[in-house]
Amino acid sequence: MCASAARGCFFTGSNSAVKAASSFSNSASCPAERAATGLGGRLPRKEAVAPSGRSWAAASKAGRQSSRQGRKRCFMAWRGRKKRACLRVLLRPFTRAMKLHHVLAALLVTASAQAENFTLEKTAAGGAIVKLDGQFFTEFVVDQANKTYLWPVIGPDGTDMTRSYPMKTVEGEQHDHPHHRGLCFGHENIGGYDTWAERSTFGEKPSDKTSARVSHLGAIKHRSITEMKDGEKAVLAVVADHVDAAGKKIIEEIRRHTFMVKNGARIIDVDIELIATEGDTLVDDKKDAGLSIRVPSEMAVDKGKEGKGTGRIINSEGHTDGDAWAKRATWVDYHGTVKGASVGVAMLNHPSSFRHPTPWHVRTYGLFTANPFGLQSLDKNSETGAFTLKKGEKITLRHRFIFHTGDEKAAKIAEAYADYAKEP
Repeated sequence: MCASAARGCFFTGSNSAVKAASSFSNSASCPAERAATGLGGRLPRKEAVAPSGRSWAAASKAGRQSSRQGRKRCFMAWRGRKKRACLRVLLRPFTRAMKLHHVLAALLVTASAQAENFTLEKTAAGGAIVKLDGQFFTEFVVDQANKTYLWPVIGPDGTDMTRSYPMKTVEGEQHDHPHHRGLCFGHENIGGYDTWAERSTFGEKPSDKTSARVSHLGAIKHRSITEMKDGEKAVLAVVADHVDAAGKKIIEEIRRHTFMVKNGARIIDVDIELIATEGDTLVDDKKDAGLSIRVPSEMAVDKGKEGKGTGRIINSEGHTDGDAWAKRATWVDYHGTVKGASVGVAMLNHPSSFRHPTPWHVRTYGLFTANPFGLQSLDKNSETGAFTLKKGEKITLRHRFIFHTGDEKAAKIAEAYADYAKEP
């Protein structure tokens, strides 16, 4: 490539200048260039200025002198209109700086992309495994209970952020409420059937009082995955049917999970649409209803027989622990110490979500639920939350889970909610 072309690229800011100057730094293609540099068409290398027996300090000094001499010769050549011959010498320091800048920028971009790359893989059962940088993050389980759920969920420091029971028996964990499975949705009474509880909730021999509930157990049956997208912001969208005890469809559910990383925290957005596809459907006022996560036993506030009770609950209004139960709030944070690590999970309620700000069915023993349905069940002074979803109508629930280290202040949950609330 000719020097004039290289000069044009350089002064117009083109990336071609780097390539042009690089080619000039290795060889000179014309006699004028060789004459101008006095170096036979090649720039000095270390071995050319550091002969055997000379100290590196002396070699370095000689190199600087050679460089100054080369630039002086180039200046004289420029005055003598031998511009092409000396261009590569003048460009040499700029070329090196530009090369370093581009290399560092490329490394930063690559590192950033690698640090936030989610991949999704279908399971044989029809669910999906979500990985972050090739490491397991969570699984969408579709065939192990009367509802679908995410479990386990791994926090930013590798800590399990969900209780293992009943999917796995771990020594030292609480073994209550077997229907509290990872991160899930359920409701005690939609269309007369219960997807909150499950058969194991009532033990091997249900009492007369609970037998009626057993006969009205429904299910959320996974139908298909409608979208699965990898990337820095990964997506898993699914459709399911809420069915009665006989398997007859009551309503349809469309659920969209979005996975991302922000400021070191791992985030799962869960958007749910409940659609009355089969006819008018009663959605009852029940305490046990909504989108939930069961936190690790160590993170619970209560000491308990099994749990160590290191946790703390705080909501956007300043209510803490037991006082946060049944209160309306835009967000709630549940944090504590798990296996020596200070971790937490915040759940945010989007302004467009049904009955925002939602009341919270958040318990000091570890249950963490956003419940916009049980208004009177959670507060006897409130009006009933029961309503009829007309055929063709739908309600939308929108929430964000933030899995973080430290407490709500360290994780800047209030600021995170302000950003989330601005999203359409």
